[in-house]
Amino acid sequence: MKLITAEQFRQERDAGSLEQDSNAEIDEIVLTIIKEVRESGDKALLQYTEKLDGVKLNQLAVTDEEFREARNAVSKTFIKALKAAKQNITDFHAKQKEVSWFTHSEDGIMLGQKVTPLDKVGVYVPGGKAAYPSTVLMNVIPAKLAGVNEIVITTPPDTNGKISPEVLTAAEMVGADAVYKVGGAQAIAALAYGTPTVKKVAKIVGPGNSFVARAKKWVYGDVAIDMIAGPSEICVVADETASPEFVAADLLSQAEHDEQARSICITTSPTLAEEIKQTIDQQTEKLERKEIIQKSLSANGRIINVSDLAEAFSLVNEIAPEHLQLMIENPSEKLGMVKHAGAIFLGNYSPEPLGDYFAGPNHTLPTSGTAAFASPLGVYDFLKKSSIIQYSNSALQAASDHIITMAEAEGLTAHANSIKVRKDAYHA
Repeated sequence: MKLITAEQFRQERDAGSLEQDSNAEIDEIVLTIIKEVRESGDKALLQYTEKLDGVKLNQLAVTDEEFREARNAVSKTFIKALKAAKQNITDFHAKQKEVSWFTHSEDGIMLGQKVTPLDKVGVYVPGGKAAYPSTVLMNVIPAKLAGVNEIVITTPPDTNGKISPEVLTAAEMVGADAVYKVGGAQAIAALAYGTPTVKKVAKIVGPGNSFVARAKKWVYGDVAIDMIAGPSEICVVADETASPEFVAADLLSQAEHDEQARSICITTSPTLAEEIKQTIDQQTEKLERKEIIQKSLSANGRIINVSDLAEAFSLVNEIAPEHLQLMIENPSEKLGMVKHAGAIFLGNYSPEPLGDYFAGPNHTLPTSGTAAFASPLGVYDFLKKSSIIQYSNSALQAASDHIITMAEAEGLTAHANSIKVRKDAYHA
C-alpha cells in the first residue's frame, strides 16, 4: 500500500492510474446478452446460467421446499442477528416515508403532490465470491415501507444450483415475493424486459459486478435503476488520536470485497501513516481473503499525508467517497467540512461494517465520486410523485393574460388558444 502526498494522489487520479475496467469490452458482451435474453427469454437465461455459473437448471424460481431447507440450514444465532438488523433498518427507513399533500386557496386554486409507490421492483443480490443477505435487507425493506406491491430477487446460483441459505432466509423474512436463480447481465435484462418466468419490473436496484453495472446502464430508460455502482470504496480521515490497528482493519474490510475495491486513508500524522502501513501488512497475513486484499491494495490502496485537516477535507470532497470514516478528535465538530460522501461514520467506534450490516442507514451508496450528486438508497427511491393542479373558472381567468403572454413568447399559439377559448367563453 503506497504512502503518497495529496498532490501525488491527484496526479495518479488524473492520469488514470487507479485501476478500472475496460467498459468497451464489457459493453460488447453485455449488449449481446441483453439481445439474446430479449429474443429467447427463459431459454437464454438457462443457457447463460449453465455457461457462466456452471450449473444446468430445470427451473429458475426458488421453490417452497428450498426455502424450508434454507430455514433449517441457518443457525439460530444468524436468525437472531438478522432480526435485530431488520428492526434497525426498518426503524431508520420508516422516518423517510413521504405522504401526499394538497393546498387550497380562497380564490379557487388547489395544488398538490400525489405520492404513489412503484408497482413492481427487482432486487439484484450478488453471489459468486460471497453471499449477501444484508443486501436483501437493505433493498427490500425500504421498498416494502414505500408500499411496493411486488418485490422479486434475482441472484446467481452456486455450482450445485443452490442459493445461499442465508440469502433465502433473509428474503423470506422481509417478504420478497419470489427469488430467481439468475445472475449477471442476463438477470438485469430479464428484469428490464421480462421473460415467461421473470416478469418486467418498474425499477431495478441492488449492487453487482462490472457486467451488472453496465447492464443497468444499458437498460436505463426502458426501466428505472437505483444507480450505476462502481467498485466499493472507503476513505478514512485519521489524526494522531486514531488507532493504527483500527484504521488498518477498516481499510482491509473494504479491500476484501474484490480486487478493484478502493481503500484510502488521509492522515495529518506521518508517524501514524507508517504505523498503519505496517499494521496492514501484519493483519493481511491473518485474513482468509488475503490474495484479493493484496491485489486490491496494490492497485487502489493509498495512504495520503496532508498538512492539516483543512487539506484533508478538501481532498475528501474531491473524492466524494462511498464510505467516509472520521477517526479524528471531536469528529462531529468537523462534520460541516464534509460536502460529499455517501455515508459518514464518526469516531473510532463507528466502523464501516457497522453500517454495512446493522446500524440502520442503507448500505447501497453512491460510488466512484457520484456522492457529489447522489444519495443512499431509501424509501424515496421506490416512490414517484404526480403533480395535482385544479383551478376554478375565476382563478383561471385571473391568470389567463399571463399564460397567453408566456405561450405567445414561446411561439406556441395553440397553447395560448387553449386559454383564449376559455377566456372568450367566460366573457360571452
